[in-house]
Amino acid sequence: MSKRLYIQDVATRDGFQIEASFVPTEDKIALIDRLSHTGLAKVEVTSFTSPKAIPNLRDAEEVMRGIARVPGVEYTVLVPNVRGCERALSCEVDEINLVMSASDTHGLANLRMTPEQSLAQFAEIIEVTRGSGVFINASLSTTFGCPFEGDVPETRVYELTERLLEIGVQGVTLCDTTGMADPAQVERICRESLQRWPEAVFTAHFHNTRGMGLANALAALNAGIDRFDASLGGLGGCPYAPGASGNICTEDLVHMFQRMGLDTGVNLDALLDAAATLPDLIGHEVPGAILKAGKSDRRYPKPKWMQEAGL
Repeated sequence: MSKRLYIQDVATRDGFQIEASFVPTEDKIALIDRLSHTGLAKVEVTSFTSPKAIPNLRDAEEVMRGIARVPGVEYTVLVPNVRGCERALSCEVDEINLVMSASDTHGLANLRMTPEQSLAQFAEIIEVTRGSGVFINASLSTTFGCPFEGDVPETRVYELTERLLEIGVQGVTLCDTTGMADPAQVERICRESLQRWPEAVFTAHFHNTRGMGLANALAALNAGIDRFDASLGGLGGCPYAPGASGNICTEDLVHMFQRMGLDTGVNLDALLDAAATLPDLIGHEVPGAILKAGKSDRRYPKPKWMQEAGL
């Protein structure tokens, strides 16, 4: 594969939303500004949700207005309702990301809405955005399985994708909300989605809950997906999904793709420098592997005895 892959970091939204401590506004802005200079295609900055629901993101306007935007980088935000959409538009975001679930139980637990209710609300939000030029993306949670209901029928995923596109959504993110996906399933669903709707923009979003995150990303790649969500350091997880852990790690994903000879447009060293700031920022270590082990071209000196023996 010679085409460009697009890596989209979600750490400052998906990652920070579930941290035990509030990350100061100026630190969020500084991290986003660093990420903007790594070659990432997109940064999910924040969520325009109720401060009572997600207190860690109560500074959404301040962060969005405080970042230094870099040409070529898209800045997206999560929007839960019409009021959040209006707040986001006032900050001149590039993209609005809507979230719904493919399963009734997770939708009610996470959003207090069934998929049908989410679709109705999306239509209202899209109407508010008309004429703004803002790209509309919808993230379909539990695409690959629900922690409450188990398997989600693939026909249900395709039905909801069709309805999202019919109401004016331009991009769809296929989300493995709690790391239930397997590579065969991922490749099958991603390939079918791309074949059915070649005009739509599809993104893959995986969690590493059961250690299959990068394998699933590779399966999505093999199916033809070229856009991937990931989180710096491997931060994140759905606060309303039992057993959810962090997203696949941005620097680990980039490292894998670059070792395969694929073009991500990302400066991995700059990304690792940004990831190295996270432990002090959030007060604990992060799951990312490459930050700990180094890139696979890292070399170590020979043991002292071998050096002394001239070996």
